[in-house]
Amino acid sequence: MTTSRSDHRRAVALLCFCALCWSIAGVFVRRLDSAQGFEVTFWRSLFCLLAVLAVLLWQRGRHALAPLRAMGRAGLVSGLMWSVMFTCFTVALTLTSTANTLLVSSISPLLSALLAWLVLGERVRPGTWWAIAVALGGIWWMVHDGISAQGATGMLVALGVPLAVAINLVTLRKMHARVDLAPAVLLGALFSCLATLPMVRFSAVSLHDLSILALLGVVQLALPCMLMVRAAKHLAPQEMALIGLLEVVLGPIWAWVGAGEAMPPATMQGGLVVLVALVIDAWRGRTPAIAQGKSNRITSAS
Repeated sequence: MTTSRSDHRRAVALLCFCALCWSIAGVFVRRLDSAQGFEVTFWRSLFCLLAVLAVLLWQRGRHALAPLRAMGRAGLVSGLMWSVMFTCFTVALTLTSTANTLLVSSISPLLSALLAWLVLGERVRPGTWWAIAVALGGIWWMVHDGISAQGATGMLVALGVPLAVAINLVTLRKMHARVDLAPAVLLGALFSCLATLPMVRFSAVSLHDLSILALLGVVQLALPCMLMVRAAKHLAPQEMALIGLLEVVLGPIWAWVGAGEAMPPATMQGGLVVLVALVIDAWRGRTPAIAQGKSNRITSAS
């Protein structure tokens, strides 16, 4: 199966929109009155679950849960990976610094490229390897002032994020032609709710906080995560993970615009490096031709 260049570029644009949605979390979390850590994860995941369920009800009516059963084992794997992503990042922030968490999370393009090669046999263009290396360097420069050797447990928890990203993206890529895995976002939100429920302090969440968490659950999780599944049809896993780094670049910009937080020069400089790497890789991206079986690979076509 081949993907046209126009489809590929539309998928890139769609994923950029997803990264834009993901990046708003920080600025809105800073507006919360009292909800923290596990409360944020639980309520955000719950509203994500309700949003995805509403979409399924609108699409399928009384057969809304049929797509969940149709996903089979692949849907369960994808759902588990979504739950790890929804949960581990927040937990890691309680155990180590933001800089450590962001740096560990940023290796997702590298892990995605390696896993796609091992599982799908997809070769990565040399230009994409360079883009991954440059982007990682840019992320490191953005956060290097806050990196420390402390919080090893938090960094280990944070490692769950790029691992889950890589496994999920490869699963989406492998199964997109056979089954719709968008409903797996609902499973991920459900698993995340169940995992954090014992630690939630319901009295700590005000109506003001609930309104913000509802916005995050719908706009920052449900919408972009379901759209990302659609984009997976036309993008290689390493491309998706690389473009997803836009979230790290855009987050500080939102905090500067919406919360008045200062942006250190290193943040702006590193963010610019990441943006340049992403733009060049997307611009030079060629039509990915996917052949079945052991010969699966990404080829360059003029």
